[in-house]
Amino acid sequence: MPEQTATGSKQFSITRVFDAPRDLVWQAWTTEGEASAWWHPRGIEIKPGSIAFDVRPGGRYAYTMVNPADGQEYPTVGVYREVSPPERLVFTWASPGDPDDEAPVITVELSELPEGRTQMHFHLLGWDGAPGDDNVYDGWDSAFDMLAEQLAGGGA
Repeated sequence: MPEQTATGSKQFSITRVFDAPRDLVWQAWTTEGEASAWWHPRGIEIKPGSIAFDVRPGGRYAYTMVNPADGQEYPTVGVYREVSPPERLVFTWASPGDPDDEAPVITVELSELPEGRTQMHFHLLGWDGAPGDDNVYDGWDSAFDMLAEQLAGGGA
């Protein structure tokens, strides 16, 4: 069930534990080559040459997901609001042309756990989602499965 704030804002969270050190999980979120391998649900791909990161407060990112089955493209852009390596990343998540001040906001918090593991808390404010929605929640959840596989294999 999606979490609701006192104002009724649309939002949801996903928490995962990865068998990888926090620095590696941070790199997966902030390095173009690493992110291109997992910033999409299974069955979708990142269009070659479409990913660009400027990971700093006020910096922008962009990438385009492509469904190889039908060629449908899903361009995505955003602005980094907070970058606190290797523990916190806050950025907007939108389609090109959407106003930055109205875009959903993603917060990723990474916590070190014993034995070289990392807990990731992902929070998306501005979009409803729940397990089984076959939409945004399930898309991110699938992407995190791919991230776990990438981290287990030592990265891209």
